[in-house]
Amino acid sequence: MSTHWLQDVPTRWRADGQGITSVCSAHPTVIATSLKYMSERCLIEATCNQVNQEGGYTGMTPESFRKTVDTLADKMGIDKEHIAFGGDHLGPNPWRHLPAEPAMQKAEAMVVDYVRAGFSKLHLDTSMACRDDPVILEEGLIAERAARLAKAAAVAARQAQIASLPVLVIGTEVPKPGGTTHALESIEITRPEAALSTYAVHADAFNKCGVGEQIERVVAVIVQPGVEFGNDRVAAYVPALAANLSAVLVKLPGIVFEAHSTDYQPPAMLRALVSDGFAILKVGPALTFAMREALYGLDRIARALDATWREHSVEDAMERLMLGAPADWAGHYSGGPKQQHLLRHYSYSDRIRYYWPRDEARSAIDRLMRQLGSGPLPEVLISQFLPRSYPAVRDGLLAASPMALVEDAIKQALGPYREATTALAARPTSL
Repeated sequence: MSTHWLQDVPTRWRADGQGITSVCSAHPTVIATSLKYMSERCLIEATCNQVNQEGGYTGMTPESFRKTVDTLADKMGIDKEHIAFGGDHLGPNPWRHLPAEPAMQKAEAMVVDYVRAGFSKLHLDTSMACRDDPVILEEGLIAERAARLAKAAAVAARQAQIASLPVLVIGTEVPKPGGTTHALESIEITRPEAALSTYAVHADAFNKCGVGEQIERVVAVIVQPGVEFGNDRVAAYVPALAANLSAVLVKLPGIVFEAHSTDYQPPAMLRALVSDGFAILKVGPALTFAMREALYGLDRIARALDATWREHSVEDAMERLMLGAPADWAGHYSGGPKQQHLLRHYSYSDRIRYYWPRDEARSAIDRLMRQLGSGPLPEVLISQFLPRSYPAVRDGLLAASPMALVEDAIKQALGPYREATTALAARPTSL
């Protein structure tokens, strides 16, 4: 798999304002829709918690994840040269309950597996404290550990005779994988000098580790531009507040910024982010959130068509599933029973996404699809329960079938990203 268009992201941004959307999801429906809609340049990423050598919470290794995406692409006739694979937050996070050394050994093994599976973009994130670490790690130690992973990636690529080494992303000023737990009022935009320091400290660590040339593979630094979402609120981007941070890119030729947690941002702010140099936009929960909205809308349609459907509803099945296995939401949703019920199903944090791969959830969706059939569904019920898709159905532009409506919901969530990352205007020559 060629990585040329990933390596060229900074050049493209400086030339004509192009960016790239990073779809960070392991759900096959989200991935398939993304492949179809973002077919010209589609970057699919998996986090260390979703996909690792032990299976992650999806049960997939890097190799099986890659094969799953490739199979979807083949079914849709999509040229796989337009697809790139990324690994997000690659580091010891899944094993932070262990002492640092064994956790890092597992992280190195994970990076090797990602490289061998053909992943061409690696976000090296070693910021999390392991069992015998201080609570907050010094930047030098974080960079030293990242350099170990960069070396493991380079060695694995050479051993596998991969012609083009993976591009790298460094920086850690984002929430840990899984989402934020702090108050949105406490968001601190990355200081310009901190962004410069991140690059410099990593360059020094790479040199000391014997992989100084790998710093040339770094295409982006992750920073916090002031965007985030919590359970029920979204902190929107304010360009003026990030102006000094954006200006730092003049001192980092060949580099752009990568912005995480851009989910649910207003479309105009996504465009502003790319314009200001945050050229790689990471999105994930917003896509499974949109999918869940569509599934619940279809659930309501099934109930309107058959009053007995209530006992088989997807929402009720998911409630039973989450109550029976609370580990993936209980530590994130506070409040009384009513508030927790609301958040389990409707939170922006979308912890419900951890449950879609489970057999009970898949069975519930299969039952819903069998109940509704292949369509067409009554337009009046689409208007009532899936109103954003209704105009396209009404005008004959969208099939009134269940799966088409689910895909349309995901496509609508992706739309602002596609618009935001297309070429707009050239950057100032100073950048």
